[in-house]
Amino acid sequence: MELELFIPAFVTLFVVMDPIGISPLFMALTRGRTKRERRAIALRACATAAVILILFAFLGENVLGFLGISMAAFRISGGILLLLLALDMLFERRTQRRKDQSEEGHDAHDDPSVFPLAIPIMAGPGSIATVILLSGQGDGLSGLALALTVMVLVLLIAFILFNAASLLEHVLRETGIKVVTRLLGMLLSALAVQFILDGLRDFGLMG
Repeated sequence: MELELFIPAFVTLFVVMDPIGISPLFMALTRGRTKRERRAIALRACATAAVILILFAFLGENVLGFLGISMAAFRISGGILLLLLALDMLFERRTQRRKDQSEEGHDAHDDPSVFPLAIPIMAGPGSIATVILLSGQGDGLSGLALALTVMVLVLLIAFILFNAASLLEHVLRETGIKVVTRLLGMLLSALAVQFILDGLRDFGLMG
């Protein structure tokens, strides 16, 4: 696997899924749970998100072909979606929306691992679109391997951060999390534009 493909792929999915930004929400959703219960919830959330993203990594392009949608068109639309996510991050709309989702899905006796953690916070439209885009890069097997490797690493980081959510919140605090989120949003916007340019190039609209 080429490093020049792996690094931007990893950064893209990491920024879209945003494990750092999710961690404080995980802590809020699991407030009052024991350490063992939190670890179990974190494991179920990551496993559920992994299953969903793996399905789209394997079947996403076939589904697009069945619907008559080219990969170039999906690259452009996916890039636009990622750009909108980046703007949400820069202007903090994404954080507020996630808080609203977490509040709606939270109950003291509910398990938040599937909803809202796995869906739609971790395996949301942005993550799904990113996995499909990454699996379509290069030839079939290399693109799929790239998407799966990046997905596993990002989910592993998310699992680690979930288990260290209390420490992370104490170190970064609300202001630190806002700064990191905006920096990641700027980076995501540049990567999103690159996806759009790649799609236009595939259409032959650019040299």
